[in-house]
Parts: sequence; structure tokens; C-alpha cells
Amino acid sequence: MAVSLLRSLAFPRVLFLCVATLCLIPELALAGITRHYKFDIKLQNVTRLCHTKSMVTVNGQFPGPRIVAREGDRLLIKVANHVQSNISIHWHGIRQLQTGWADGPAYVTQCPIQTNQSYVYNFTIVGQRGTLFWHAHISWLRASVYGPIIILPKRGVPYPFAKPDKEVPIVFGEWWNVDPEAVIRQALQTGGGPNVSDAYTINGLPGPLYNCSNRDTFRLKVKPGKTYLLRLVNAALNDELFFSIANHTLTVVEADAVYVKPFETNTVLIAPGQTTNVLLKTKAHFPNATFFMTARPYVTGLGTFDNSTVAAILEYETLNSAALSIRKLPLFKPVLPPLNDTSFATNFTNNLRSLASAQFPANVPQKVDRRLFFTVGLGTNPCQNNQTCQGPNGTMFSASVNNISFALPTTALLQSHFFGQSSGVYSLTFQSVP
Repeated sequence: MAVSLLRSLAFPRVLFLCVATLCLIPELALAGITRHYKFDIKLQNVTRLCHTKSMVTVNGQFPGPRIVAREGDRLLIKVANHVQSNISIHWHGIRQLQTGWADGPAYVTQCPIQTNQSYVYNFTIVGQRGTLFWHAHISWLRASVYGPIIILPKRGVPYPFAKPDKEVPIVFGEWWNVDPEAVIRQALQTGGGPNVSDAYTINGLPGPLYNCSNRDTFRLKVKPGKTYLLRLVNAALNDELFFSIANHTLTVVEADAVYVKPFETNTVLIAPGQTTNVLLKTKAHFPNATFFMTARPYVTGLGTFDNSTVAAILEYETLNSAALSIRKLPLFKPVLPPLNDTSFATNFTNNLRSLASAQFPANVPQKVDRRLFFTVGLGTNPCQNNQTCQGPNGTMFSASVNNISFALPTTALLQSHFFGQSSGVYSLTFQSVP
């Protein structure tokens, strides 16, 4: 009994010390937790456009599962490979502070995960909140292996805008009736633009503007007078996309996990690999209508692209929804900018400004030590001897930075570094102007 009494007296003291410590060191009180995820890379039969094919997925899902964490959380994600292709996963936009080996680019920061092998990605989310996404980072497996990363603020830290009533990921992607790995292999061999996808998708669904896709349509059901945070992710391989909701205005509040000065727009422009958070405020009363949410590409250069439109449907919920036939309601369509509307693209981009508040400052260095001028372009190279090329005028398409194209090394960067073979590979002669 004496021992029990001593323990009972000691417990309040220990509790007091713990609380006092947390008060003195508030960072400990706000420290993140460790979140565990399991990604099984496996084949899954998926049907779109009345075409069924076996494709590489995560946990059998297309798109893959969403990752939800808070700023400061540690993520342990075990990726097990059950397919014949090598695989690696890149956490697009995550600042890998002292965890570069968890970044995911195959042959650059890690050897890819081979068949029947697994790898645990271990990193902490530091100084970021908003929306990012993950995808495969080897060849074109990212065509089907991708999903959103939702980073919530630390507990007790509000959004720098009105708290939404609901949050909804909107992930743009693509669908190929053929194997996208075969598409990129052919393009690399011929030097021509890769064959385009058969459809764009919203949350994996092509929508009613494509053949045989009325049932494969994402429907966003909303209530009047509410605010929704739409977490937009462009997981399409190569295409910038315009996105709009008929008869509704969007307020941009975040891009690539960085808060921005809010601005209103009817149309959002989102690049491949980019994320943008927008607020959608629904109409105050039931509008007796439904509304298309559509996306299609913005293109100004040479090359191949899918000039089609993906659509989802915004539906208002009503108390008499049981008696109301959605099909009888008028369906409004948004007017997207022209395919090559550079003026709109420029104006939209110019509106993106850091929030630059006291809580979320824009820490931009004021002193410039060296100025570099980069141009990223798509040009052509001459066709090699005894080869027929399918680029413009019989050439091969070639991307470049400052008119220098990347030459794929025969030895992986990790391998060359490990065996001390980097000598002569790198040089300091990269030109600082085009």
C-alpha cells in the first residue's frame, strides 16, 4: 500500500513537470506525429472509354491514395514493388531537408525498387502547408501512378483565409488505351512527338464529353451558401491546362504549398506537376441548374498534345433531391480561353504573389551575388545517319536549357559517385546566358 501511495503522490508532480516543459518549449507542444502509409505497386484491370487494360497502380487505385499529414509530421511510407517494372516514388514539391535519399528520382537519389523488393521513404514536412502530389519517377509510369498530398496547418494554426466548409481534391490526369511506356519508347526512337493520350481525366474519370464515358464522370455535390476548398493537382504528363466552373468564380489562395495573395478568376491555368488551391463559394440558393467543370490544354509551341476537353459536373444538393431529376435541369458550360491564349496565361501568372504577411513572410534575399539567365526551349536536332526521324522536317525533337540539351549518361549518377567515376562528367562551363 505504501508503494501505491508514493506512486499516486508522484504522478501529479510528473504531470506538472511535463506541462511546464511544454509551456516553456512550445515547439514540443506543436511537434508533429509519425504517419505510416503502405504503397503496394501492383497491376490492376481498369476500364475507361469502354476499354479495359491492365495498368500499374498503387493499392489497385487509379488515381492512387491520398496522403494526409500536417506541417511538422514525419512520414514513413513503405513502397513494395509487385510488378515487373522497376519503380520509385517522388514526393513532388516536398522540401527534403537532410533527407535527399527520400526524394525519389530513380538513378539520381536512389536506385529504383526492383521486383519483389521494398523501400521505406522517411521524411518530415518542414515549413510547408497546402497541396502537393506524389508520382512514379521512372519513365512514364507516372501516367497511372500518382495521387495527392494534403498538408494541413499545424494544430491550432488557422488558414490565412476563411475556413472552408469542405475540402475536395481535384486531380487532373490522362488515360491511354495503349501502354504509355510503349508510347515514350517509340517517341525516343523516332524523335517525333509522343502519341497523345485518349482522354484527360478528373479524379481518374474522363467525363461525358468522351465516348462511352457518361457513367465515368466525377460529380461534385455541393450545398448552397457554402465555401469549398478545391485542391487542384495537374498530374497530366506534359500539358498545361485551363480549368473553369460554369457561372462560378474561383479565388486562388495557394500554389505549390505556398500561400498567395488571394485573387479572383473565372479560369485557372495550372502547369503539369503544379498544384493550386482555390476557394469556391456556392450560390446562396438552389440554382435549379447543374454546371460543367471543364479543363483543356494551353499550347503555344510545336509538338503533340491532346486537344480535347475533360468535364466533371457540379451538382447542388436540395431538400427535395429525391423528387428532383438532375437530368431535367439545364446544364451550363464554361467558356475556356482559346488554346493559345498567351495573354490570359501571362495575366494569370502575374497575379501569383506571395502572401508576404507577418506570419507567412516572403523571405527573398535582397543581395544578388550572381545573375543567371535561363531559357527552357523545345527545339530540334539533326537526324542521325541511316535513321528516319519523325520530328519537324525529318529532325528529332530536343529540349534544351540555354540551347544545351541533356545527354543521358551511360552510368547512373549514384553509381558514378559511388565508384569515383565522376571525373570528367561534370564541368563548370555551362553558359549563364543563352
